[in-house]
Amino acid sequence: MRRVALLAAVVALSAPWAFAKEPVRANPQIDFQGFAALTADLAPYREARRVGLADFKAMARERGTLILDARSADAFARGHIAGAVNLPFTDFTDESLAAVIGPDRNRRILIYCNNNFSNDVAPVVVKSMRLALNIPTFINLYGYGYPNIYELADVVDFNDPAVDWVRGE
Repeated sequence: MRRVALLAAVVALSAPWAFAKEPVRANPQIDFQGFAALTADLAPYREARRVGLADFKAMARERGTLILDARSADAFARGHIAGAVNLPFTDFTDESLAAVIGPDRNRRILIYCNNNFSNDVAPVVVKSMRLALNIPTFINLYGYGYPNIYELADVVDFNDPAVDWVRGE
């Protein structure tokens, strides 16, 4: 019984509110509810815009299409799909997206991430499935006003010539 009481005391003291010295205020620059709603609303839209490798590559050959690689600059430099441009996800802003994508908010954008590759070696080490970069990249592009997004659905080997992988450093 004493162990249970002690454990309950430790849990209570480790709760974030146990250390708060002042009331927690909402941050006017963060909208978790808005993000959650956007994510829920986008689920069926995103699912309809996932394409296989053959369609992804065919779209990439069409004029005006952009392949956007949102992985780190280092990962991009070490290897990427031919024709892709890099804008790390952490650098997404209205200005940086407009600089890379251009003025046409309806431009077709193709995206992929580490989890599209079966190799599981640098520069495409597989991430936690729930946190795969395709998901926040799609949500953020749409949230910034770029609705014409297609996501590579397949898991491929970057050594497959059909992928057209460019090896870097």
